[in-house]
Amino acid sequence: MPNRIKARLYVETGLDTGREILLDGNQGHYLVNVMRIRAGEFILLFNGRDGEWLAETVKVGKGKAMVLVRENITRQRTEPDLWYLFAPIKKARLDYMVQKATELGVSLIRPVLTERTNLDRLKIDKIRAHAIEAAEQCERFSVPVVEPMVKLEQLLAEWPKDRLIMFCDEEGEDDQNCFPVGRAIDEVNAWQERPKKWAILIGPEGGFSPAERSLISHQENVVPVTLGPRILRADTAAVAAIALWQSFAGDWQQ
Repeated sequence: MPNRIKARLYVETGLDTGREILLDGNQGHYLVNVMRIRAGEFILLFNGRDGEWLAETVKVGKGKAMVLVRENITRQRTEPDLWYLFAPIKKARLDYMVQKATELGVSLIRPVLTERTNLDRLKIDKIRAHAIEAAEQCERFSVPVVEPMVKLEQLLAEWPKDRLIMFCDEEGEDDQNCFPVGRAIDEVNAWQERPKKWAILIGPEGGFSPAERSLISHQENVVPVTLGPRILRADTAAVAAIALWQSFAGDWQQ
């Protein structure tokens, strides 16, 4: 492999030896105007299916570059099947949260509309762009799927039976409504069974409403957990929850 790689980029197209790929738009601008790439210099490409490939720049134009795929450097890696579900928050913290969730290896990102959600519109293409950028920088071999926002009730009504939900409940036990107690994560029996499909559900600022907590807690596949004695901001809770899941069920143990 060449000593110096100019960039690492995600592409949608298939990757195989001898294929030429035109990189234009934001990627072309980045290569030509930011990285100042020249013909003969190398980059790395991945598409989430074919592993990581070395590509040589063969032609540079105004805001675009043609690259030739040379060889496979690393085979595609298996990654955890973890969905990240969250109530939207303000833009700067949302960008941070998407970046960190991607770096920590989630396979799907989906905003969820709740009673106390402060934002009801999101630019899904922007979320995906941040996820792609994070995957490129952290050397992931895939990019999380980004799904459009869905109402909490619809999400739960359509929930697949073979996937568990790690419900991060900041309220804890409610004697009046008999909600399950959020257990410390190392006390959750589900880790012993090693199920492959999980999701993490993080609520909005101010938490889920009592009606929502009741709805979530009475779902068959829900595992309530506590993230500790302190009330965490949504973006902090996201990082903490995913890191804890990784330590018990994710690819940190591989």
